[in-house]
Amino acid sequence: MNKKDIKDIFKTTFFITRLNVKGSTKQYKYTFKQLFSVAFIYSVLLIIVMSILFIFTPVRKLALLYENKELEKQAEQIKVLENKLVILTKELERISSTNQKLRYAIILAGIDTTDSSKAVLDSLRKTDDGKIPPEGNIFKVFKHLIDKYFYGESRLQKSILFIKPTKGFVINEFNPAKGHLGIDFAVKTGTPVFASAGGIVIFADYTSGDGYKIIIQHSEGYITVYKHCSVLLKTERDYVTQGETIALSGNTGFNTTGPHLHFEIWKNGKVVDPEKYLLTKKE
Repeated sequence: MNKKDIKDIFKTTFFITRLNVKGSTKQYKYTFKQLFSVAFIYSVLLIIVMSILFIFTPVRKLALLYENKELEKQAEQIKVLENKLVILTKELERISSTNQKLRYAIILAGIDTTDSSKAVLDSLRKTDDGKIPPEGNIFKVFKHLIDKYFYGESRLQKSILFIKPTKGFVINEFNPAKGHLGIDFAVKTGTPVFASAGGIVIFADYTSGDGYKIIIQHSEGYITVYKHCSVLLKTERDYVTQGETIALSGNTGFNTTGPHLHFEIWKNGKVVDPEKYLLTKKE
């Protein structure tokens, strides 16, 4: 657009036609400068009127009150968002801590020992809550005496046998091809869960997928995993004997469709079919 076009715009003439009730028309002629002048005057008058209203009438107070309410509303929303952020941060820290303990559990699973003096076990923090751990198990004591009498201490230290971790029957068998790395026992929520073999607890916490879960390390490169519990009765670095109650079954975690106990056995970092290792066959 050149200067000539701009000059032509200022020379533009506008015609406004008004239709009367009787059907006659009346035409008004305005130049661009006239329309611009009228619009400018109206704008100035509007600014003056609004300024007078804000200065000498309660309109200003109402506007300020509305603005203050909006600011208070925004402040409340910011406070709510800050609280949610704090909650999310704490949850991320908890998940990070849980994942860290799981990584340590995986490391420990590859160590063929339950010696608590190992340096790597220092990574498992345990707080003394003053509770007396459950002691005494008729089956364990009887088996311990028989093994000691017939086989001596060598049998007690080298052999490992697994028992059923809970009452009930198997409803879902071992099927690694479909991602099912253990067996599921049909049990009601709150059914006692037993240590399938003696060892040291290397993980006991809540995970989003598996719910409350316990992992126990045994000798000869074995670990056992107990998932979807409702209550955990043991913590990391607790020694458990075979048949000792370690948790109560439940229905926790996203990867569950009903109350049951998911049980796994791993050997030297590889999952195995638990039914081939359990002393008690499935019912």
